Amino acid sequence: MIKKVDFAKFSSVKIGGIHEVLIVNFTDENFDDRVIIGGGNNILVSPNPPKLAMLGENFDYIKIDGESLEIGGATKSGAIYNYAKKHDITGFEMLRNIPGTLGGLVKMNAGLCGRSISDALTHVLFKDGWREREWINFAYRTSGIKEPIFGAKFKISQGFDAPLADEFAAKRANQPSGASFGSCFVNPPGDFAGRLIEAVGLKGYAIGGAKFSEKHANFLINFDHATFEDATALIGLAQKLVKAEFGTQLKTEVVIL
Repeated sequence: MIKKVDFAKFSSVKIGGIHEVLIVNFTDENFDDRVIIGGGNNILVSPNPPKLAMLGENFDYIKIDGESLEIGGATKSGAIYNYAKKHDITGFEMLRNIPGTLGGLVKMNAGLCGRSISDALTHVLFKDGWREREWINFAYRTSGIKEPIFGAKFKISQGFDAPLADEFAAKRANQPSGASFGSCFVNPPGDFAGRLIEAVGLKGYAIGGAKFSEKHANFLINFDHATFEDATALIGLAQKLVKAEFGTQLKTEVVIL
């Protein structure tokens, strides 16, 4: 099924036009020529993106399978958090305020304060079946996965940590509000992207309707009907100035399509 999606409404940064998206409900569907998108929380869609697809409702589920928690790739982070809390399962406390779907969370190895979604992960479901964690190269905010993620299994550990969830939520509460991707750049080893952006004078700096937040420089905010060109110009400027000043190449955490 093809669905028209308005990315100015669907994406978290509220930038993009209306594009056709294939809804995938079975792993054996042919969509090799398309890029899978998740919940729209970490993407910047150009006026002429590649062919797009997203997982349908068949992949929106959570179930207990023996000692494993199996989660579909289209399941939203809030649903995962609420399920873990209700069933007293630890390891998902950080998802209280991290947006996204399971597939995107695993692909980016999402996390907060030293915790990552991959910590308790045991298997990932791809088009050709389940693969064990040992075959996947998880690292800070990356998995190396290039294929669509249809689901994942996690080892169940009892004892949901409510105080830890509150601590994570408090840290997220200090982040800037407004339409954004969350973090724009991955923190380079031993440093912080926000510090580098601020050091080159771009904290609060705007191009068109996009700016780096005055509250946290690594957050690109759409404050006034920003365009794709506004956002990419600001991203490129930060990379250029940081490279010139510190010799560090900032890597985008946001996926540009």
